[in-house]
Amino acid sequence: MSDFLGDDHRALQDRFGTRRLSQRIEQVAVNDRVGKTDQAFIESRDMFFLASVTADGQPTVSYKGGERGFVRVLDEQTVVFPSYDGNGMYYSMGNIANNGRLGLLFIDFETPHRLRLEGTASLSDDDALLASYPEAELLVRIAVDRVFGNCPRYVHRYKRIEASPYVPREGQATPLAPWKRIDGMQDVLPAGNQAKVAAAGGPITSDEYRRNFLKGET
Repeated sequence: MSDFLGDDHRALQDRFGTRRLSQRIEQVAVNDRVGKTDQAFIESRDMFFLASVTADGQPTVSYKGGERGFVRVLDEQTVVFPSYDGNGMYYSMGNIANNGRLGLLFIDFETPHRLRLEGTASLSDDDALLASYPEAELLVRIAVDRVFGNCPRYVHRYKRIEASPYVPREGQATPLAPWKRIDGMQDVLPAGNQAKVAAAGGPITSDEYRRNFLKGET
């Protein structure tokens, strides 16, 4: 496994007297493959934070949620997760298509515990696994470079209240995202969405959506 810390990292370590500590952590905590304990933790999560890099080199981060186990470890160096319907920008997916560089942060806010995973990803719309994810549009397949746990001392403890009703589930109709009912969106919605808007009660104003959003009615 190559050293992923460069001169700037080492300069800061030397400034604060942590170079030897950093080297020890690299030795004991940073791996180039997913271990069994890491796999169990990853596959127990129903959300993670995804960092990707734009074509002009700008890092960005997004939240990804799904059913527990929607991120799967296929083997020690391969991890997959689905891409579901979103806002139509395909921001993270476009970044993957451009350069594939990813960072994933998995957090258990109740224990607490957190794990980082880094690698290079590819997209597919015909992967054999795609059919096992209801309503998924694409499958992201990651070649793992590094996996390492982080000290959880700054992770605030939160309790999970309920799962999002918008996560696609086998044999269950997925509700329409409320923002797709905003009247100013009707002329740009993808084909088929207009019928869903009508079935959900028709268009609403942006003010109505905002009021509902602020009340947590999304």
